[in-house]
Amino acid sequence: MSRDSILRPPEAQLPKTFSRIMERYPDYAAAVEQLGKTVSDAGPLDEKTAQLIQLAAAAGIRSEGAVHSHVRRARQAGASMEEIQHSIILLTSTIGLPAVMAALSWVEQSHE
Repeated sequence: MSRDSILRPPEAQLPKTFSRIMERYPDYAAAVEQLGKTVSDAGPLDEKTAQLIQLAAAAGIRSEGAVHSHVRRARQAGASMEEIQHSIILLTSTIGLPAVMAALSWVEQSHE
């Protein structure tokens, strides 16, 4: 996946509200996209590792949509389902079992 496609990942059906807001505010959309590219390019992490970190953060804030997005992006970056599930399970002592189980259910939905 190209780091230039932060807001328009391939093969993705973006949420309608997200798409509508980004179309309504193109300067905002460009700034968000540039921010994503800038932070991706800022360090030595490879794309797969970066996506697994972002997936874990999405699970931590209980953002179902972001979990779906980062599962897809992690898979595109070469992550296996085992790596994706492990990145969530590692959060058990940090965010708690109920949040981990919810995130794992979103991971499974993303994989279907």
